[in-house]
Amino acid sequence: MSTAPESTLPWYRQIEWPTLIPYFMLHMGCLAVFWVGWSWTAVVVGFFSYLIRGVALTGFYHRYFAHKAFQTSRWFQFLWGFIGSAAAQKGPIWWAAHHRDHHTLSDQPGDLHSPIQHSFLWSHMGWFMTYESSPTRVHRVPDLMKFPELVFLNNNTWIPIVIWGAGMWGLGSFLEQRAPELGTNGAQMFVWGFVLSTVFLYHVTYCINSLAHVFGTRRFETTDQSRNNPLLALFAFGEGWHNNHHYYPASARNGFYWWEYDITYYMIWTFSKLGLVWNVKPVPQRVLDLGRKKPGATPPEPTEVSPQQAA
Repeated sequence: MSTAPESTLPWYRQIEWPTLIPYFMLHMGCLAVFWVGWSWTAVVVGFFSYLIRGVALTGFYHRYFAHKAFQTSRWFQFLWGFIGSAAAQKGPIWWAAHHRDHHTLSDQPGDLHSPIQHSFLWSHMGWFMTYESSPTRVHRVPDLMKFPELVFLNNNTWIPIVIWGAGMWGLGSFLEQRAPELGTNGAQMFVWGFVLSTVFLYHVTYCINSLAHVFGTRRFETTDQSRNNPLLALFAFGEGWHNNHHYYPASARNGFYWWEYDITYYMIWTFSKLGLVWNVKPVPQRVLDLGRKKPGATPPEPTEVSPQQAA
């Protein structure tokens, strides 16, 4: 490997190819659906597998670990960090550190997944395959490095992935034996509940980095090209209200107004009523009032989450 900075090398020399074998195998595994077939049981389980891991990413990886938009207990943050890790998008500390960097440099030089600074495909999925992005940027997340269980999870993300995948196969095998009328089995449940749902969740997540900086509307003037995209908000559980979020990232709510559906926020709100999370940060009234006016009258809110702010 050359000692030159990764960013100066051709794209194919920036890629950490050996580590991508499981990633590409998972994508190829989607073709197994033609072998295992389908059943309503497998489809429903696959949807819920996508849903629960998706909200773990949006609610906890993003709004909690990266932005500290609410508070929770140590065991509850580990539980959702574990579920998020089962989505095979690396660990919660790695994810939060890179996301804090993104808000600091959004669409500026140094933003690793900006479609403005790089190609669309690179912003969608190329950036995280590189040697440059591989290390956890611990200087960004001193607040999270205090928890040894999160550090362990961050360094051993294969454990939740294996448990989730094996659990799907085990569930299918159990139902095949105990409820054969459901028409499923271990292989089918594994393909729908793990392989297909994981790959679909991959690309929904990636679209927030790529599409949500290219297609959509801009309610607020920000220093980047973040956009609100209602379709992405549907599939990404509220994350598609991306311009809202980049204007005021401290809020636990990305859909600022009642008509902006935000499943992740509804989950956070429910958890708050159950006493599982607290100090849920709202959207300030001044931001709501500004959003109802023509953008451009007020400079954007600061978007960086510093370690001092997060601690």
